[in-house]
Amino acid sequence: MRVLLVLSLLLFGTQIIAQHQISGAIKGQRGLPITGANVYIVGSYDGATTNLEGKFSFSTSETGIKTLYVSFLSFEDYSLTANLSEFKNLEIKLKEDVNMLDAVMLSTGTFEAGENSRVTALKPLDVVTTASALGDFLGALQTLPGTSTVGEDGRLFIRGGGADETQIFIDGMRVFAPYTPTANNIPTRGRFSPFLFKGISFSTGGYSAEYGQALSGVLKLNTIDEPDQEKTEVSLMTVGLGVGNTQKWDKSSLSINTNYTNLAPYTEALPNRNEWLSPIQSMNGEIIYRYKTNNSDILKLYGGYSYTDLDLIQQNINFEEGFRFANENRNLYINGSYKSFLGKSWILNTGFSLSNDNNKLQVGEDLIDNNDNSAHLKIKLRKRINNNFEFNFGSEYFITDFDENFESNLLGNFDYGFQSNISAGFGEVDIFFSKKLAMNLGGRIDHYELWNQTLFSPRGSIAYKSGEFSQFSFAYGKFFQNPSADFLKFNDTITAENASHFIANFQYVKSKKIFRVEAYHKTYADLVKFDTEFPTFTSSYNSTGSGYASGVDLFWRDNESFKNLEYWASYSYLDTERDYRNFLEKARPAFASEHNLSLVAKYWIEDWKSQLGFSHVFASGRNYTDPNSNGFLNRETKNFNSLSFNWAYLIDKQKILYFAVSNVLGTRNIFGYNYANEMDMSGVFQREAILPNTDQFFFVGFFWTLSDDKKSNQLNNL
Repeated sequence: MRVLLVLSLLLFGTQIIAQHQISGAIKGQRGLPITGANVYIVGSYDGATTNLEGKFSFSTSETGIKTLYVSFLSFEDYSLTANLSEFKNLEIKLKEDVNMLDAVMLSTGTFEAGENSRVTALKPLDVVTTASALGDFLGALQTLPGTSTVGEDGRLFIRGGGADETQIFIDGMRVFAPYTPTANNIPTRGRFSPFLFKGISFSTGGYSAEYGQALSGVLKLNTIDEPDQEKTEVSLMTVGLGVGNTQKWDKSSLSINTNYTNLAPYTEALPNRNEWLSPIQSMNGEIIYRYKTNNSDILKLYGGYSYTDLDLIQQNINFEEGFRFANENRNLYINGSYKSFLGKSWILNTGFSLSNDNNKLQVGEDLIDNNDNSAHLKIKLRKRINNNFEFNFGSEYFITDFDENFESNLLGNFDYGFQSNISAGFGEVDIFFSKKLAMNLGGRIDHYELWNQTLFSPRGSIAYKSGEFSQFSFAYGKFFQNPSADFLKFNDTITAENASHFIANFQYVKSKKIFRVEAYHKTYADLVKFDTEFPTFTSSYNSTGSGYASGVDLFWRDNESFKNLEYWASYSYLDTERDYRNFLEKARPAFASEHNLSLVAKYWIEDWKSQLGFSHVFASGRNYTDPNSNGFLNRETKNFNSLSFNWAYLIDKQKILYFAVSNVLGTRNIFGYNYANEMDMSGVFQREAILPNTDQFFFVGFFWTLSDDKKSNQLNNL
């Protein structure tokens, strides 16, 4: 009897833990295997991805009638409901998605960089191998149309908009302090390491209703979901050193990157126009953890910390011994995102970002200590009804707490700041009437707690595929943004600024050639004005400023006409005027150039195992005010020209020697003029040219990669 009881328990236990083996193969309509398709049992964590042969196999403890679900980019989703015992040796063919492949695209005003982009204006390799960029992806983006060259600044200026009108997001979450601190006439750089990102979407207008608080542009950076292998990367450079390491496990991975920069040796060897009391010194560290479930859900946590110190005396016509500027900056940024597949056709995206940015400044004899604590929270749901209809909606919340202390021997001590919380909801729908005609309609509502003000932003675009390789598209959008902290810290009664965009686009894409032409008109309203030379706590502020920006952007890229040669050219014409800040009348802002032209070429020489790169940037003269003549912003500088060169030599598959120089010809570019505060004996205001810190910058680096495949290198990151 005991034996029978034991056997019964064993059989019962075996039945409880019985496993069903699920297997099969996924192919396209042409019979080719599909690699990387997601296959899973709905309502469980059991699933797999297809291998190089399109095959999958996994086991499940589920029982009874279940639904097997298959999804892959550019194909229609597939589902099969049956008893689990029937899910063996399946042969599944996926249909091409009407929204993909040769279908019309909703892409007005947007440039993509990434391997998964249908039309890639820039490749990941381009983002940091452009000669004029000197390893900074923001520099590479400034070779695209719609941007203005502001050589002494380094930030993104888009279609007549100031640098603070473009916002940067990592995995959909706001970056509140994306640029490294610097001094006047020394261009800034982005804080983030390019090798952490799989793709970039750069929009110069007409962007999704999901993104707010940006008047002119949005830059979206998407981190890598899963690294291909474990690797260690070492960088030895004339300006510092860096080390990065990636570890990979079954369902998770961890990447760490650190670098140290010190310009003291460089400024000692190659003196420049500034007197450095403490040359720029910085330390940056980044870490990203990724976890992927069997259900293809993915969690990503990103953290970055950086400090930057600098102290220098800059020549100034109004200060006999020069003007001192120093800054100690500390920045902490944390970003988290989670993507989940909720049953059939639902996708959940949620995330957060936290930022603390502290600056201890010395400006002349005055001391300034400011602290910016900010946060961004977001949740978004996306639902695909069928191949022709898709919508997404969500909400987000922005928090900003800014404090500043000002100490002056002449003016005394002051404390000021502001708190600003903004809640928003957004929604939009994509409608594909056919492969030739598509439309996007959406909008967002922002509520500003500071003024108890609610504002609505309509957005929309339509695209028509006019031929096998060409399409036309049109877009409209209204955009709101909080005034800059430079104003709100002194006066919190001013209201949100706004801009309206009208865009018409034609795009031709065939094989490895791209041609785009885009015309736009943008109107500004409720811009901040003040009545002093600089914004201060004694200034009078209002929101009565206005302006416009109109223009045409051209882009051409060719990757196939010449062997081993890739090149692109972009041109932008800009007509813009504003009456804002302390402007006496409506005029073209000093940062805006009427004409901007960029030419970029990259050539691979097999016998030399080298890639050579050239970049030429041209910008027409920019306005400045000459007090010796009547009028406001009444003069224009000479044109800006800079030809840059780089050379990457592969010592072997994993070692690279890299050399780059900006402004090879040593062109003396002038950004404007400083005038004396008082007239001389002849009744003339004397002046001095505003020049870059140095006319040229030289860079030499050695980059070594240690990886599992013995082939990976850092050419993509240079």
